[in-house]
Amino acid sequence: MPYSPGGQRTVPADEDGLGPQDRVSAAPRAQIVLHAARGLAFAVWDDGKLVRSLSLSPDSGIIEDIGERLPFELPYWEGRQPVKPFPPFEDEDPYPLPFHPLGLGERALLELFGFYVEGFSDEDDAPEPVVDIWDVELHGFRVTATRQDEATD
Repeated sequence: MPYSPGGQRTVPADEDGLGPQDRVSAAPRAQIVLHAARGLAFAVWDDGKLVRSLSLSPDSGIIEDIGERLPFELPYWEGRQPVKPFPPFEDEDPYPLPFHPLGLGERALLELFGFYVEGFSDEDDAPEPVVDIWDVELHGFRVTATRQDEATD
C-alpha cells in the first residue's frame, strides 16, 4: 500500500495517545497519517480503519504496536540501527529498545510525509527528501473565548 505525501491529512496527537477516533471518522475515504515526536508515535488510517499504530519511548518501552510493521520499520526492529552510546561506558545498562525512537521517527517522516528534520547518518541509505520543509507554510491560529463563552464561565 503506497503512502504518498499527496492526498494525506494529518491529525494532532492527544496527550494520552495518537488521536481520537472521531477525528479519523470525520474524514472517511481518506488516508490520515499522524506523527508525534515525544518518544515516537505514528499511525496510519485508510478509509477510517487503523492500519498501523506505533507508540514507544525509552522510558516507557512499547506503548502501542498495532498492525503490520511497514517496510521502512524493519531494519530498525531487526537491530540494524542500534543505539551507540556516546561516550561508551562499561557500566551502562543496555539501551531498552533495539533502536533510538528519533531515528525511526526521522525515517517515518521521510517515508510518510516526504521530508525529515534532523537528517540521517552517513551509514543510512536515506534518499533526498521530496519536500523542502522551508517551502511549507504553517498557519497559526489563536482560539479565544467569545463574549457568550465568557458569560457562562
